[in-house]
Amino acid sequence: MTSQRPGSAALADRIHGGWLGRIAGNMLGKPVEQGEVWTRERIDRYLRKAEALPLTDYLPEPADPAETAALRPEWRVCVRGRIHGSCRDDDVDYAILGLHLLETHGFGFSTEQVGDLWLLRLPYLQTFTAERAAYRNLANGLKPPLTATYDNPYQEWIGALIRADVHGWTRPGDPAGAAALARRDAVLSHTGNGVYGAMWAAALIAAAFTAPTVRDALESALCVIPASSRLARTVRRAMTLHETRLPWEETLATLSAETAGLGWIHTVPNAAVLTAGLLYGDGDFTRTLALTVRGGLDTDSNGATAGSVAGVLTGADAIPAQWKDPLQDTVRSAVFGFDGVRISALAERTVRLATAGP
Repeated sequence: MTSQRPGSAALADRIHGGWLGRIAGNMLGKPVEQGEVWTRERIDRYLRKAEALPLTDYLPEPADPAETAALRPEWRVCVRGRIHGSCRDDDVDYAILGLHLLETHGFGFSTEQVGDLWLLRLPYLQTFTAERAAYRNLANGLKPPLTATYDNPYQEWIGALIRADVHGWTRPGDPAGAAALARRDAVLSHTGNGVYGAMWAAALIAAAFTAPTVRDALESALCVIPASSRLARTVRRAMTLHETRLPWEETLATLSAETAGLGWIHTVPNAAVLTAGLLYGDGDFTRTLALTVRGGLDTDSNGATAGSVAGVLTGADAIPAQWKDPLQDTVRSAVFGFDGVRISALAERTVRLATAGP
C-alpha cells in the first residue's frame, strides 16, 4: 500500500511543495471564507460571472462590484494580479508556530509547552474560536486538558486540524507517528472529533509522502482515528460515494445533507469537503485546490490542507507557476520573529527536522 520513503532531494522538494501548497490553497480560499454567505452555489456563480470556470488560478476580481462587500477584507491582496507575497492568516501562522515548537522542544514536546509558546509568540487577537478560548484559559492559569474544556463551545471545530501539517511533514511515511504528535498539540484546545481531525490530517500528509495514490493516503489516515467516530464515518462515506462514480456536485450535496446542522467551521463537514476535493482532484494540484475551495464552508482552511497534501504528492517543482510565482517566496505572519520569512527557508528548516529522526 505504500512505497519507499523518498530520497533526500525528493523529500526536500515535497516538503517545499507542502509549504507552497498550504499557502497557495489558503490564499485561494481566503476571499470567500464565510461558509454561511459563500455557499458552493454562490462561489460558482461568482466564478461564472468572471468567466473563471473551470478555475485554474487564484480567484479573479469580482465581475460585479456589488460582490466586494461580501468578500473578506483581505480579498484585495488575495486575488489574481494583486498577490505580492502571501497575506497573514492563522492557517499559516500555526504551521510556522508548529515548526518553531519542534525546533525549540523537539519531538518530545508536551502539551503545556505548546501553550507556553502560544503565550510567548502568538498575539491573542490573531486566535479564533477554540484557540482563543484555550488561550484565555492559559492566561487565567488553567492547564491542559482544562484549557480545552472550560468555557469552550468550539471543541470539535476545525482549529486543531489546521495546526497539524508540520507533524505530517516531519514524519514522512509515518502516519501513526504524525498522528501522535498532532494529538499532543490538539488536546490543548480540542476534544473528540476536533482532536481526531488533527490526527487524521497529520497522518494524511505523512502518508502522502509514500502512498501511491490519494485514496491510499486517505485509507492510511483513517487507521489512526476511531472507526466509529463521526469523522471516520464521514470520510469513509465520501470515499464510497466517489467510488460509485457519483459526480462531484452530487457527492457534496449528499455529504452536506448528512452533516447538516454542525455549522460551517465544524471539523466533520469540512473533512467531507476536503476528502471530496482530494479524491476528485485525483493528484492534480490545480484541480484539487479548485474543487476543494469551490466546495465551500471553511474555504481557506480546506484549501490550505488540500494544497499541503497535493503539494507533497507533486513536489514544489511540479506545482504550476501561477500558484507559486505570485507568492514571491515570502510569507507574512503574526508569529513574533517570523514575519516576512522565506517560504524556502521554512521548508529547509522542516527538512532538517524530518531527516533528524525522533
